[in-house]
Amino acid sequence: MSAALGSSAARKARLQSHPSPGPHNSLWYFASVTGGMWRVMRNAFIVQLSRYTPWLPIKRWLLRLVGVQAAPFVSFGLMVMIDIFFPQDVQIGTDTIIGYNTTILCHEFLRHEWRRGPVVIGRDVLIGANTTILPGVVIGDGATVAAGSLVNRDVPAGAMVGGVPIRLIHLEKDDSVL
Repeated sequence: MSAALGSSAARKARLQSHPSPGPHNSLWYFASVTGGMWRVMRNAFIVQLSRYTPWLPIKRWLLRLVGVQAAPFVSFGLMVMIDIFFPQDVQIGTDTIIGYNTTILCHEFLRHEWRRGPVVIGRDVLIGANTTILPGVVIGDGATVAAGSLVNRDVPAGAMVGGVPIRLIHLEKDDSVL
């Protein structure tokens, strides 16, 4: 194999970690760390509207309203859920397909801390249905992510990955199959 999956440490290095602002779990304080309740409500409304919209150009336009950096010809399947707290941290390259009911997260709220990190998805990428992409992940150009996967680390360009958590299935560059 000429390339391997990125490490979880590389993903975590791209995350900004912050202590919980108070004595309770960090999600309790989401409004104070995400730009306010009204901003989150606006984002949630627009993202929910985009989830049910069947017209791809309208869906892309709605998601760009909340800050998603979606290149031309990105196709968001029905029910795709984009992070409502930090949608501006999602970047998606042209001709990419995001499958049905996929979740793209740019945050992790934990008991005593919360984390924020960008998600960068290259061009000509295929993300299968019901996939979850964690914050800080970079998916390279031409990669394929199998349906139902948990993307918890970087995916090299041209790779096919799948599973919970993801494993390398195939790498386009050297035609090897695992």
